[in-house]
Amino acid sequence: MGMRNHELVPAALVAAIAALKHGGCHKVLRELIKHKLVVYERGKHADGFRLTNTGYDYLALKTLASREIITGFGSQIGVGKESDIYVVQNQEGRRLALKLHRLGRTSFRKIKEKRDYLKHRTSASWLYYSRLAALKEFAFMKVLYGRGFPVPKPVDCNRHCLVMQLLENCYPLCQVREVADPGDLYDKLMSLIVKLADHGLIHCDFNEFNILISDKDEPTIIDFPQMISISHANAEMYFDRDIACIREFFKRRFDYESEEFPTFADINREDNLDHEVSASGFSKEMDSELLREILTAPSQFDEEDNDTATDEEVDDGEQVAQDSSDASEDEEKFLAAEKENSFTPLCDPDVTSRVQDYLRSADATASAELEETCAKRALQSGDSDDGESLFSAGVGSRISSKQVDKDYVRARIKKSLHNEGKKQRRRIRIKGEASAVTRSRRDNAQSLKECPVWGYD
Repeated sequence: MGMRNHELVPAALVAAIAALKHGGCHKVLRELIKHKLVVYERGKHADGFRLTNTGYDYLALKTLASREIITGFGSQIGVGKESDIYVVQNQEGRRLALKLHRLGRTSFRKIKEKRDYLKHRTSASWLYYSRLAALKEFAFMKVLYGRGFPVPKPVDCNRHCLVMQLLENCYPLCQVREVADPGDLYDKLMSLIVKLADHGLIHCDFNEFNILISDKDEPTIIDFPQMISISHANAEMYFDRDIACIREFFKRRFDYESEEFPTFADINREDNLDHEVSASGFSKEMDSELLREILTAPSQFDEEDNDTATDEEVDDGEQVAQDSSDASEDEEKFLAAEKENSFTPLCDPDVTSRVQDYLRSADATASAELEETCAKRALQSGDSDDGESLFSAGVGSRISSKQVDKDYVRARIKKSLHNEGKKQRRRIRIKGEASAVTRSRRDNAQSLKECPVWGYD
């Protein structure tokens, strides 16, 4: 939890989250460091603890074991630039595949350029990247498996771990040297690319490393985190790249080349899977446009009803049109009023009247107090004219309730909230931060001593 907004989590925050005493927290952290589940690092501004990949694996596996999804752990059967794959066993003794996402490796670190996992956020830890990738892939596999696509059956997902069906007697296409009919397999793969596009998705990494072939030369697709929508700005480029990858592989491996291949113009949308899983490239604006088209598209039954409409139905249509025009006029009036009164909550008549009553009473109280104070000072000094002038100057300097507007109310509320926030804000120095600052000052002093600076003693 602490690593959501901390690169290095201080011991005090760990103790607060875990609800442990300070001494007990240090004892537990020492045990975790001994097993390399947590590491202690010295940062530039502060020192703290960081969760390792092994510790994140332990948390995910413990959750899956408590759900009785997996009961046994086997050997590693695959490794890639962003994941590791192991064989696991469930409670019934059936073997499954466990995929651990490992984003942040040296071979694959350009996440911001190639993926839009963070969207509006600017930075995050590699563990959080891995978790987002696993959740995204699980969502894609679930909708594709439900639509009958040849993908492994998804079982469960927790953190960066994804449990899926283990495909027996299937091999990666890159390891296959011969097939019975290269032309038939080529047609199946091209049909899969087009079928995915017809459902609104593009694989973006459709190559021999992400395709499994069974003994009967039936293909199965794997690896889905990078999938995008056909509405993406670069959708055509990714679609053509997937086609080119398959054509080049078949030409190089099986010496098969076909002049027939699909293009991006051949796509005929049949489903909206990109909308269902919020694929990259499908924005909220496109969602509203799609909904508007669905609602306004005339159906066959509507056309038949329009051809056989009676006079009564025509009258009903005119009434509906009149109601819709009235509704649109009301909406325009509401938008105009909203634009005119941008500060809506304080521009309500009831709220404004209450605020004016409060300010009027405050002015009356302050005037009475000021008058009483001036009178006392005048009696003490014996000079009533100065008191009257002081009273008149003080009263004249205040804003009357008749001149109160929304800008003045907004400024006063904003100022009061700002002052309250400044009062509540306290500087809490975490354990380790003081030592980090002292260490940096000591280093600077040592550097100055070593440098031949004139006048330094």
